[in-house]
Amino acid sequence: MKAFRATGSFKTGKFTWQKYSIEVAAIDEAGAAEKVLSDLGSRHKLKRTEIKIDELKALQADEIQNPAVGYIAGGNQ
Repeated sequence: MKAFRATGSFKTGKFTWQKYSIEVAAIDEAGAAEKVLSDLGSRHKLKRTEIKIDELKALQADEIQNPAVGYIAGGNQ
C-alpha cells in the first residue's frame, strides 16, 4: 500500500467551506480519493458533491505524519 495526502475543502454551511488535509493509505490514487470521500462523508454527514479534493499527493516514508497510515503503508514500523 502507498500513503497519500489529500487537501481540499468541504461544505460546512450554505456559503462556507472548511479546508482539510488528511492522510490515507491506499493501493492507488482512485482508492485514496474513494477513502477520503468515504471518511469525510461519514464523519461530517456530507454528500460527495459537497467535498472537493484539490490535491492528491503520494507520500514518501519520511513525509508521513499519521502513525496509523505509516504502519499500514509499511513506512514507519
